[in-house]
Amino acid sequence: MTEEKVLIIDSEESACNLVKSVLSSRGFQVSVAQTAGVGLHLQEENECQLIFLDLCMKDLDTRYIVRELKRRDDRIALIIVGYPDSANLVQEALNLGASDYLYKPLRSDEVYFKARHALELRQFTTNNSKALKGIEERNISLQKQNLLLARRIEESTKNLSRLYEDLRETYMRTIKALAHALDARDHYTYSHSDNVTRYAELIARQMNVDMNYIEDIKDACQLHDLGKIGVHDSVLTKPSALTPEEFEEIKQHSQKGAQILEPLKFLDNVIDIVKHHHERWDGKGYPDGLKGEGIPIGARIMSVADSYDAMVSARPYRKVGLSVNEAIEEIKKNSALQFDPAAVEAFLKVVDKF
Repeated sequence: MTEEKVLIIDSEESACNLVKSVLSSRGFQVSVAQTAGVGLHLQEENECQLIFLDLCMKDLDTRYIVRELKRRDDRIALIIVGYPDSANLVQEALNLGASDYLYKPLRSDEVYFKARHALELRQFTTNNSKALKGIEERNISLQKQNLLLARRIEESTKNLSRLYEDLRETYMRTIKALAHALDARDHYTYSHSDNVTRYAELIARQMNVDMNYIEDIKDACQLHDLGKIGVHDSVLTKPSALTPEEFEEIKQHSQKGAQILEPLKFLDNVIDIVKHHHERWDGKGYPDGLKGEGIPIGARIMSVADSYDAMVSARPYRKVGLSVNEAIEEIKKNSALQFDPAAVEAFLKVVDKF
């Protein structure tokens, strides 16, 4: 049974009832306030981790409520609830620190997904607050991206048939932000996902891979190390050789990344690539020991790109990376062993563009 507390501040009884029914049935402790004043009082008493806030509260200005809640607890997960014609106010609330938004009429599955997602993001932020302080400039950049996203969402509300695509883009941006934050935990791996994405796209284009699938490969490259959220910093940044137990912990990251993404059913191809990017052509990889063409082609391409960037980059255990020529020779040496020979051949034709 979860101990997470949720507060609903909404003047519409039907919306309160729906959110409370959905979350109470899943073990959340839910409180309800139909005025902003009562809501602020309940939050002070109960210290809820997640708040659903209606944009149209009559007794207090929405912007004031958001500021006051964030002043009291900057870590609080705050989901704004409104109608599609209130996109401007949604944008202002997001800019003031709200976590996410929902448009009415509400859907049960979307309410639960947003609540779970907002709380997971809150937990991640709390656990990594020390690391996140070092990427303040990155956060500013993400806020600007969120502002641009909000403007696109404002335009998209004129055509409700595009709502699904807009939500999908929101989920992807949030997950990629987490992946970039993970890269930034260690200055040795900063920009690693961006580099791997660029290399893999060039290799895939050389292999004449379908353009839609190339987009899946690029998304997978951005998210391929997401599972390292569950790996201890002491293991990720260890300057000496890993123990067998530590290596087993590292090996879990590809499967954990796939598990994190699993609820997003529209990412099936991306999930397969993330899960299998450490498989080997000779079948000696992990997590499933897939072999040859049994490995998704996107994972085979990413394996080459990921390995090349790791070799030419500094790491805690190796202060200076290999030279480009040394890395190329290592890739060639492992063709048909670790790597797909066709992917290696394409890599050799485009490596001068990296």
